[in-house]
Amino acid sequence: MLNLLQHLFNRKRIMIEVKKDIFYSSEFKDMDLDLIYTFIKNSYWGESRTFEEQKKASKNTINFGLFHKGNQIAYARVMTDKVFFAYLLDVFVIEDYQGKGYSKLLMEKILNFPEFQNIDKWMLATKDAHELYKKFDFVAIKSPDKLMEKLSPRAKIIYE
Repeated sequence: MLNLLQHLFNRKRIMIEVKKDIFYSSEFKDMDLDLIYTFIKNSYWGESRTFEEQKKASKNTINFGLFHKGNQIAYARVMTDKVFFAYLLDVFVIEDYQGKGYSKLLMEKILNFPEFQNIDKWMLATKDAHELYKKFDFVAIKSPDKLMEKLSPRAKIIYE
């Protein structure tokens, strides 16, 4: 009985209501990996990912989600050292909830996350959401000649 109670306690969602019936979480255990994988698998940037790769990527980053009536409606994750650098990835809002301000709400929660308050540099890559990120002071890279990248054959298909 004690093991069952501990299991239920450990699975309990710790979410914060941020808007009427909209909840926020940064706990990996709250994320709907099936929904995340399905959305990303159908995106231009994630079509070649496997479920196991997405799960591993999510486990190794800090995850953020918005939820409505217990169902995940938005997601993003951040790779960071929590001091100097953070990279924002896999940002999305599911179709039925797009155009209602949820991407802005999610971005506000991410950028105001307590552990991220002193990060010097944020980066992201986007093909079509520049206007959203400009609202949060993201700009085009000023000195692209200072950046380098190494791409796997699979990444070349996506990013070139």
